[in-house]
Amino acid sequence: MNDTLLIELRTEELPPKSLKVLSEAFAEAVFSALTTQQFAAADSVCTPYATPRRLALTITGVAGRQPDRMLEKKGPSVASALDAAGQPTRALEGFMRAAGVSFAQLQKITDGKSEYFVARREQPGEELDKHLAEIVAHALRKLPIAKVMRWGDSEHQFVRPVHGLILLHGTRVVPGEVLGLRSGRTTLGHRFLATGEITIDSPADYAPRLLAGKVIAAFPERRASIAAQLAAAAEKLSARINPADGLLDEVTALVEWPAVYVGEFEPEYLEVPQECLILTMQQNQKYFPLLDSAGKLLNKFLIVSNMQVDDPRHIIAGNERVVRPRLSDARFFYNQDRRNGFATRVVRLGAVVYHHKLGSLGDRAQRMGRIARSIAEKLGADANLAERAALFAKIDLLTDMVGEFPELQGIMGRYYLLHEGGLPVVADAIEQHYRPRFAGDTLPAGNIACAAALADKLDALVGFFGIGQLPTGDKDPFGLRRSALGVLRILMETPLPLDLGDLIGDAKAALRQQGIQLEGLDEPLLGFMLERLRGMLKDSGHAVDVIEAVLTQRPTRIDLVPARLAAVREFLALPESLALAAANKRIGNILRKAESVLPEPDVALLEEDAEKALFQRVLLIAPVVRSHVANEDYADALKVLASVRAEVDRFFDEVMVNVQEPLLRGNRLGLLKALFDQFNAVADISRLAV
Repeated sequence: MNDTLLIELRTEELPPKSLKVLSEAFAEAVFSALTTQQFAAADSVCTPYATPRRLALTITGVAGRQPDRMLEKKGPSVASALDAAGQPTRALEGFMRAAGVSFAQLQKITDGKSEYFVARREQPGEELDKHLAEIVAHALRKLPIAKVMRWGDSEHQFVRPVHGLILLHGTRVVPGEVLGLRSGRTTLGHRFLATGEITIDSPADYAPRLLAGKVIAAFPERRASIAAQLAAAAEKLSARINPADGLLDEVTALVEWPAVYVGEFEPEYLEVPQECLILTMQQNQKYFPLLDSAGKLLNKFLIVSNMQVDDPRHIIAGNERVVRPRLSDARFFYNQDRRNGFATRVVRLGAVVYHHKLGSLGDRAQRMGRIARSIAEKLGADANLAERAALFAKIDLLTDMVGEFPELQGIMGRYYLLHEGGLPVVADAIEQHYRPRFAGDTLPAGNIACAAALADKLDALVGFFGIGQLPTGDKDPFGLRRSALGVLRILMETPLPLDLGDLIGDAKAALRQQGIQLEGLDEPLLGFMLERLRGMLKDSGHAVDVIEAVLTQRPTRIDLVPARLAAVREFLALPESLALAAANKRIGNILRKAESVLPEPDVALLEEDAEKALFQRVLLIAPVVRSHVANEDYADALKVLASVRAEVDRFFDEVMVNVQEPLLRGNRLGLLKALFDQFNAVADISRLAV
């Protein structure tokens, strides 16, 4: 009989940052096992539940007994299974024993290549009761748990001690034992707001009866309730909440019956940069800071409590009392750092090792300064300011505030430099030189900030590639993939008219000036960068063949890549595009096989009318194409090239390229080479799908 299955594992408080992942993984593993063993159908619905003290799930349409199945086991080939007398060999006898069949029960099957024996036998379906406990135990063993623990005198292990187990199929308890617990139908509600055990008569009762016991069992429902209460509380105060999806998930995993209250702290703490206060409230206390309409921090915050009470004054006062020392610490760090001076710390960078082959943070700062100066000069920006920003960019790593909150690196550097009278443009560059920190992050604004950001990332890329510390597989300890994506985004999206090859050269020069030996990094690094660019463009929705047409040329002016992509897309819309792409591919194949090609076609060696016509056409369009490419009018260049289709078609119809006479053959190859070079001035159109 098919019915809904309920499984609940009741525990002590689970790790909040991993609760959602544990819940989803547990539900997926159980559902997959039940489906594989044919207890659950493909259209069964699995619903996970997760609270701080339980992992649970329901699955609809679960059978109490598997259907009978025909099991088929492939054996050895007939040729190897029978001896000369037609009797079973040892290999076949072993197979029959393992399959539990006799020789008479074997069947022969041909797969088109060979004939082999097959053992078929009917497997009667087994009861759910026989398998469910082991399915649950196996799913728990597979969960992504970093550390497990034992409790009491038991040898069982889990991420937290477990205290209850429900295995309920319809209205029937499925007998079984998991982690030393016998299955039943009782659970507990809220730790403080509910009393006594809750009996679950059927899976349909689970969520409603827990709700009566002051527990919102479903993670998404609890999260939505918290979000709605936060929004309502903020609106009542004419404020808005600082965005924090990760914090919302975490507090959802901390409470079972959420209630939102408003707390306050003394306005004097607002003299500390608001990023510090926001971070300490969110990270240490799990509070939601409130901002005014201009984005300025208020001296109020929202508390998500696990207790809904009529008079929350004690809860609010307790949280206000707890947050005060945290804010005091932030104020102490801020004042201490300002007293110790900021710019004077630059000398101390030399005492901090960056990498044993790449020197100290002081060495890195000097290199970044040189690279930033060179970039600023190329951009026509103030080279002195760019160099200063890069030199000071890492100083705040030595401050107490960043030591306590590493997430504030760059941000605190800006505040401290401004406090000492530094120029705002340099201070802003210090804050922004880490950008973009992640996918979708904002880019540094202005040439000074861009120069500092590029210097930071290029020094890391060239340095680690130069000493052979390349990313491998999923391991990237120095964040080089992130640095590469940052460089590409800054160059392409700002955009900046800089050559990637020149930038790599600037970084190499800065490293070598400090005596650091670099070997064979140019091609691997450029390939690494272009591979990251290929992924970026695919994620942006560009067609694969269009991307390949552009990136096969290994462009180093990354800012021009979008224009080249757009030109290729426009070219594809022309009626001549696919025929010319096929012709270009044919020309490329011919040239790759050629032994001798004249550098330029000689008009005196042209014999056929078709090759003369193509020569004249190439001669006519070449300066036009060069002009368009020089002016970065790539779409116009390809449109001009599209006009040569008639001459190309006629050439291949009427002219034999690989004739016996060497000069004539070399001249025709030279003509094709001239045409090929024109086409590939923008993109390799032979890569386009034909």
